Amino acid sequence: MKDTFATYHPIINFMFFAAVISFSMFFLHPVLLGISVVAAFTYSIYLNGRKAVKFNLLYLLPGMIVISMINPLFNHEGITILWYFRDNPITLESIVYGIVAGLMFAAVILWFSCYNAVMTSDKFIYLFGRIIPALSLIFSMVLRFVPKFKAQIKIISNAQKCVGRDVSNGSMLERAGHGVKILSIMITWALENSIETADSMRSRGYGLKGRTSFSIFRFDSRDKGLLLIMAAFILFILTGAFLGQNTIQYFPSIKIVEITGFSIAIFFAYALLCFSPIILDLREELKWRHLQSKI
Repeated sequence: MKDTFATYHPIINFMFFAAVISFSMFFLHPVLLGISVVAAFTYSIYLNGRKAVKFNLLYLLPGMIVISMINPLFNHEGITILWYFRDNPITLESIVYGIVAGLMFAAVILWFSCYNAVMTSDKFIYLFGRIIPALSLIFSMVLRFVPKFKAQIKIISNAQKCVGRDVSNGSMLERAGHGVKILSIMITWALENSIETADSMRSRGYGLKGRTSFSIFRFDSRDKGLLLIMAAFILFILTGAFLGQNTIQYFPSIKIVEITGFSIAIFFAYALLCFSPIILDLREELKWRHLQSKI
């Protein structure tokens, strides 16, 4: 089934990702980071399937481990010294902070992967096309450039392979020459494509004052309800941050605010916010199965 959250209005999608990415970057509380990583990991698998599992295990997990290991080697702050490595103290605080930094890195990368799957270029242009038309067009082109580049370079490589000029043909020097040839063709194609896109958008009056444009996005009662719910969650979480419930001190010693009923309520609201796309998808799937059972 299609992702239900992606069918909501673009302002809902953008507001959600702006909130969860910002919170993941600035709230270093281990509970909040854990919620963010689990929610982003689950949603990325739901959106991208096996490709997300492969990326998370082969690239993201090693990246987390490397960040967690590197931080104690360069950051020697903290009062709890565990051992010395080449006369440099390895502290408990730096190890814990390294793990937290790795979790933050994973959460942000995962949320951005979900963002790329949900916030398509047409949605981004719809939101910012009238405010910053040139920048929004460039940004949307950059987002779609990588997958388009990969597909085109595969086409060029297969075409060169048919005439015996692929990187797998010939000696080492000839292979290098074939690779340079493929890259040259690819760069030429990319430049020509960008010029054609710019000319096409200019001929359509993109960015001109008073220009109207067709849009399939309509802000209905369903979007209004979700917007109010998300705004309430975000406001509640920000209130907790203002009162110091979402913060933790790592240096010179680890100090965490006492867990109270209010902080648990903040954790619960944050979990509902992060898992809201998955909750919507599960709700829609259960509704669909219920309708199918009546047929």
